Amino acid sequence: MNSRGDHKQGDAARLLRNRCGLSYSHAMKPELPSGITRTQIYETTLEMRARQLKADFFSTPAMIGLMERTCVDLTEPYLNPDEQTVGIHVDVRHRAPTKIGQSISVTATLLEVKENKILYSVSATNDQGVKIGDGMHRRAVINTNRFGNGA
Repeated sequence: MNSRGDHKQGDAARLLRNRCGLSYSHAMKPELPSGITRTQIYETTLEMRARQLKADFFSTPAMIGLMERTCVDLTEPYLNPDEQTVGIHVDVRHRAPTKIGQSISVTATLLEVKENKILYSVSATNDQGVKIGDGMHRRAVINTNRFGNGA
């Protein structure tokens, strides 16, 4: 951290985490640039089907899972070895059906980083060019050495 403001902000974040019992969370590295984007293509499989339907269609939970996976893969290169992200909020619309066996393209764009919270824009399009889903997703950066250990 180069400036006094950075030190004060880091100290305040550390105090807040400790006061709230969130010793497993981390303030995000400042190098994580907003505006970065990642697009990944996935093949839909029977494990991703909406089981309540008679026909084989891609489910909403599976779409959200692939959106989250794309956000994880986008962010991971910017994390320290003892850091990982966990999902904390999803606001996504499933707009159109996709048959199992079709491929989908998922795009995640990092919109902002505030302390250890990251906001992404996410969207999914099927192989026929139809936008099947879009929305927002938030993740938090955690210390994997302390997360889940009662720290």
